[in-house]
Amino acid sequence: MKNARLEEFRQVAYKYLARAKDATFELTDAILLTRNVYSLADLSLSPVFRRKWSSIYEALQDSRPQRQKLMQLYIKQILF
Repeated sequence: MKNARLEEFRQVAYKYLARAKDATFELTDAILLTRNVYSLADLSLSPVFRRKWSSIYEALQDSRPQRQKLMQLYIKQILF
């Protein structure tokens, strides 16, 4: 049951990322799974970030997430 909720959350969150969705989503996973991050280069070494290190900068520059919708989704997830 928890896996289904997580999968649904991730699918909806993915839709709320505008441009550079894949790279931004992988970057988010890398942030969540990396214990200590001292630089963006550290995140590029994460096994879940399967792109070249320069993709991190491009994702951060190009991404235009729907912040309000993502925050509402997150709050909804916490409450349930």
